[in-house]
Amino acid sequence: MVAALAAAGLPIVVANPRQVRDFAKATGQLVKTDALDALITRRRQLLDMLTAERNRLEHAVGPIRRGLTDHIRWLERRVADVDRDLDQTIATSPAWRAKDDLLQSVPGVGPVVSRTLLADVPELGHLNRKQIAALIGVAPLARDSGTLRGKRTVWGGRAPVRAVLYMGTLVATRRNPVIRAFYGRLVTAGKPKKVALIACMRKLLTILNAMMRTSTTWQQSAEVPA
Repeated sequence: MVAALAAAGLPIVVANPRQVRDFAKATGQLVKTDALDALITRRRQLLDMLTAERNRLEHAVGPIRRGLTDHIRWLERRVADVDRDLDQTIATSPAWRAKDDLLQSVPGVGPVVSRTLLADVPELGHLNRKQIAALIGVAPLARDSGTLRGKRTVWGGRAPVRAVLYMGTLVATRRNPVIRAFYGRLVTAGKPKKVALIACMRKLLTILNAMMRTSTTWQQSAEVPA
């Protein structure tokens, strides 16, 4: 099409699809899960600002400290506002509500993990376990060259999702019987705790992916086959 238009002497621009989407977000033209995605993104931005201001507060004195305290309280109220908006947005959609209930049926998965997955991982339930692990960035990737065999590491993927999943997995290693037992076996086998935790992140994500694919809650099956 580009070649034909160019040959006809017509003006044409080939735009990056991601930039087009980002422009649509900036103008408020939201579709599909974009309303939820926008709220999740805004919540993440507010939390980043909160963390920065709280770090500054540790070393601030006098009027600066008072200003930081006021700003922190304001940011905390905005986070609470976004959380209420998220509740209302999910409540208005039977499909989102059903998915949210399903995800939160898993011990260790709370509102933040569930809503992040709903907004940022629409592929959840539509990929196999290897694909979903690679998409999020919790699959060990080789770093080999010729005869050299490098250490397997995880990288790439969707970092904001991975950060939220990390926190959810920390909770799951204490409260989720399947993840807790898996983590214990890995540590007992001599795996470093960080490696064991990454493996637990991958296992939790695999379970959630399978549950979404089969629409099966945790109560219906403690561990759905992936």
